[in-house]
Amino acid sequence: MKSLDEWIKTDLPQVANKLEEKLVSVYNIESDEEITVAGRDELFKTLDTILAALFPGTYSKFPVAGNKLNKYVTDILAIICKDLYHKIYPILIYRRSQNNCAPDCSCEEQAREASIEFVKSLPEIRETLIADIKSGHEGDPASKSYHEIILSYPYIEAVATHRIAHKLYSLNVPLIPRVMSERAHSRTGIDIHPGATIGKGFFIDHGTGVVIGETCRIGNNVTIYHGVTLGAFSPYDRENNRFQGKKRHPDVEDDVVIYSGAVILGGETIIGKGSVIGGNALITKSIAPYSQVYRKTETTVYKSVLKHSDGYYYYEI
Repeated sequence: MKSLDEWIKTDLPQVANKLEEKLVSVYNIESDEEITVAGRDELFKTLDTILAALFPGTYSKFPVAGNKLNKYVTDILAIICKDLYHKIYPILIYRRSQNNCAPDCSCEEQAREASIEFVKSLPEIRETLIADIKSGHEGDPASKSYHEIILSYPYIEAVATHRIAHKLYSLNVPLIPRVMSERAHSRTGIDIHPGATIGKGFFIDHGTGVVIGETCRIGNNVTIYHGVTLGAFSPYDRENNRFQGKKRHPDVEDDVVIYSGAVILGGETIIGKGSVIGGNALITKSIAPYSQVYRKTETTVYKSVLKHSDGYYYYEI
């Protein structure tokens, strides 16, 4: 029997050759000798820097004095702009090497424009996040202050990360938005695809187990509870073709409340403005505005209560 040192000397090179073959296989998920794509930890550092710009003193490593805020913001935005450029550019080069973009596209120019446009969007993202925080404070009687929400409520990290990732997604930056959203998923239990469009005043109470799909469109002042799924029926259509690039997740209009465990499926499903979806309801078709949908537990029949000026009437869904 060979000793460990003997095996390393005689047999390990064969294993190394096999692994090398896999690393340069058709999928080429690593990088070739001319391309260096940042790893997850480096992208996480970029995300943390952006969060520190949006929430100085909370996500920053050190407290920020009020009289030094302008310098802090100016410096950190410059860091973000350069850092993003150096992260985006090699990923665009990699995408081009995989024949996923036009051969004449300028990766350098795209990376530059995406970095600048993202930094320019941060004041608007910050304003939207304040509306999200306000919604959480008003929607949860246990909340004592905005600071408590920023420091301790998991939905803020998830939603802030989503708003960052969604902007990069809308700028056609590959890979980075998904890595960022999955970091938030792993830390908070809230899974929001960066492609989902979410309005202001969004509050996720408790949060664990929430899933929001890529093509969801969510309006303003929407509240959802833990365990809610805004999902798709299947990744394939009736002809067994993938639904990629098609609308396959529901829309939720303004002022909707969705209680825990509700499952809402389908790209044609619309939850009308001002509706309330009860816990554990399964919704697979559109709901009229100002409806109340609940599960009648003894018979598992789903009904809607549609509000009119002259009263209410019921209909099965």
